[in-house]
Amino acid sequence: MVLHTILEKENYNKAIIVTSDGDFYSLVKHLYENNKLMLVLSPYVKTCSKLLKREAKEKIYSMNNLRKKLEKLS
Repeated sequence: MVLHTILEKENYNKAIIVTSDGDFYSLVKHLYENNKLMLVLSPYVKTCSKLLKREAKEKIYSMNNLRKKLEKLS
């Protein structure tokens, strides 16, 4: 995923990354610094990597919070 995201950077405006895994912090950091990161969706906030939270800054959201919002739409 990381290599593909970097190689295809000219073919998309913004990326949405769905992960809680700290292994993706360098990708998130790169996307953030190059204004290519729309947001990071963390499936579960309690297990989300601290590195990921640090690099995504204000662009990280927990999917825990989205459940109630999505239920209201249905």
